[in-house]
Amino acid sequence: MTTSHPAHKRILLKLSGEALMGDDQFGINRATIVRMVEEVAEVTRLGVQVAVVIGGGNIFRGVAGGSVGMDRATADYMGMLATVMNALALADTMDKAGLTARVMSAIAIEQVVEPYVRPKALQYLEEGKVVIFAAGTGNPFFTTDTAAALRGAEIGAELVLKATKVDGVYTADPKKDPAATRYTKISFDEAISQNLGIMDATAFALCRDQKLPVKVFSIFKHGALKRVVMGEDEGTLVYA
Repeated sequence: MTTSHPAHKRILLKLSGEALMGDDQFGINRATIVRMVEEVAEVTRLGVQVAVVIGGGNIFRGVAGGSVGMDRATADYMGMLATVMNALALADTMDKAGLTARVMSAIAIEQVVEPYVRPKALQYLEEGKVVIFAAGTGNPFFTTDTAAALRGAEIGAELVLKATKVDGVYTADPKKDPAATRYTKISFDEAISQNLGIMDATAFALCRDQKLPVKVFSIFKHGALKRVVMGEDEGTLVYA
């Protein structure tokens, strides 16, 4: 049902590092990050509290070749540092757009960003600041999807928004099958049984256990983020 008020008060937005590349091969595309921040600014003006978990693939893919054969934990720590770089870029862009952003890192780099402290994060959200969680969970072997599920549960988010390149979850690959249709909603159990691969298994299990719904939508579709928080038919809702 569509209303004039946001359907959600507090959300956790999961952005992949690759989303920041735009059409570039790696790194951060300035126009792309500015446009994403405009979408976030639009929902904060509605009074929605926004937290963000950012990936690091856009930076790490540039050194991924050199990580072949590397110890997995070492490679994961490199990936965490890449997310800190993205978080700083995102926060800077938000500040220039008139938002107040705070970066909180799961690994200690206190000269650069403040450490993640849950009560402080909750305080920032209540004050209307955008909180950007960097460095994943702070542990190797866990993805930023899992970090999004974890932080979403910790801060009491009503919804985890997984921003992707497609506008939801489909019955088949819409690029290969023109008859593929978008699910407006699907249960966690149905998504698992159909092996839809929406998030990694650890993240998905955590969201299901905590009854934390996930909305899959396209960050590249103008106005989609606002439509999601307003409760409109946008993307695919995965529910417990």
